[in-house]
Amino acid sequence: MKVLQAAAEAVPLVKTGGLADVVGALPDALTRAGVASRLLLPGFAAVRAALKGPREVAKLPCPWGASAPSLVAGRLIPFGEAPAYVVVAPDLYERPGGPYADPTGAAWPDNHRRFAPLAWAARALARGADARWRPDVVHAHDWHAGLVPAALAHAGLPAASVMTVHNLAYQGLFPAQTFLDLDLPASAWGIEGLEFWGQVSFMKAGLAHAQAISTVSPRYAQEVQQAALGCGLDGVLRAHPGGVTGILNGVDYGVWHPSIDPHVPQRFDASDLRGKAVCKAQLQRECGLRSDGQAMLMAVVSRLTSQKGLDLLLQVLPQALAGGAQLVVLGQGDADLEAGFAAAVRAYPGRVALLRAHDEALAHQIFAAADVVLVPSRFEPCGLTQLYAMAYGALPLVHHVGGLADTVVDATLEALEDEQATGFAFHRFDAQAFEAALRRAQLLWTRPAQWAQVQQRAMAQRFDWDRAARAYVALYGQAIARRQALATLA
Repeated sequence: MKVLQAAAEAVPLVKTGGLADVVGALPDALTRAGVASRLLLPGFAAVRAALKGPREVAKLPCPWGASAPSLVAGRLIPFGEAPAYVVVAPDLYERPGGPYADPTGAAWPDNHRRFAPLAWAARALARGADARWRPDVVHAHDWHAGLVPAALAHAGLPAASVMTVHNLAYQGLFPAQTFLDLDLPASAWGIEGLEFWGQVSFMKAGLAHAQAISTVSPRYAQEVQQAALGCGLDGVLRAHPGGVTGILNGVDYGVWHPSIDPHVPQRFDASDLRGKAVCKAQLQRECGLRSDGQAMLMAVVSRLTSQKGLDLLLQVLPQALAGGAQLVVLGQGDADLEAGFAAAVRAYPGRVALLRAHDEALAHQIFAAADVVLVPSRFEPCGLTQLYAMAYGALPLVHHVGGLADTVVDATLEALEDEQATGFAFHRFDAQAFEAALRRAQLLWTRPAQWAQVQQRAMAQRFDWDRAARAYVALYGQAIARRQALATLA
């Protein structure tokens, strides 16, 4: 089976969130499962710089009349010898700012033009543009690749398509007139196609045309089919003939494990946690926190956005810092949240630190140092933060939603007695429930023997990509069968 992974991000080349971790790790896991998997990425500057031995395989459309993008095949360092595909269009991708926004944080107004070429590239490959390789399945990740299933379907190509929703809240919505830039037939417009309340929706394009749909955790697959978290697309999801499959993301333990991590000051594992104390002491010094090994060090490693529930943390901060606890926040985002945590640094000198950055190495160091990692998200499709935290012996404290509910066992009296607990959870999204979970964490911290038992259990959890890859292989098989059935009916 040959599978093309179409996405906007992949670690370590381009990353804004968990999508990049998934796309960076899944191809290797699929290879171990016997699948020939290749990447398709936009030609951002870092991607172009990593491309070795490029050869052009196709010229892509350009309905708005600018220079036509090129589809190029080559090897992407550091993804080994496996060939990959890159859409080369410097005027679209090689700009200041991030992958989706300008340096001020404003979304590029032509993002529909910047990501439509992923669909055209996948369509060209499915037509045989590269004589050396043609995909049986194209796996589209999130809204950036949402046009892929639509482009394949309207071209009548035999390749099956799978659409994975990493976060339904981001849908790729654009004004109706942008449809003219997408190189799709008029029949693609309409309530059964790309149209969503008078706008173009890249996400809906994928959901409406893919032969199979997945989300990144089983609970999130259920949540998005309900009005509360369906973002207006719950009806489309419920109506899909193949249903919605939840496949929990994995962790690349070759990157995220304290026993081999090159970013931490001293390595450690579950059998010898002395190195974790060293990591904690160094982080306290470097962040301006009081040097106190007995203080419960809480951490946030996150985009500072409303989704992540960090306004709730600001509401209960005095209670969170009870008993001498400390807090370090790594992230940037909403101005109000940044200002709130900056004010907390001033109000609690030596006890709160704010690191306004997106720094992968520093994230590793914080997980290695922290005792508790806070993930109070309003909703969370999967979440990798809590999985990384457990690997590093930092107990996650989470809102019981999405992938957080699928992966963290709350330290209730029953779970402690049954030796199942791996962290802490609260069920109602309000300050009182969050505060109660914090209080339980603080009480367990005062019982070192019990804390160590939960910590050891958390570190023993394994959420590996090989398990996820097997589930994706089964989903690809279902998509192929459904595509063949559609072809028979045509």
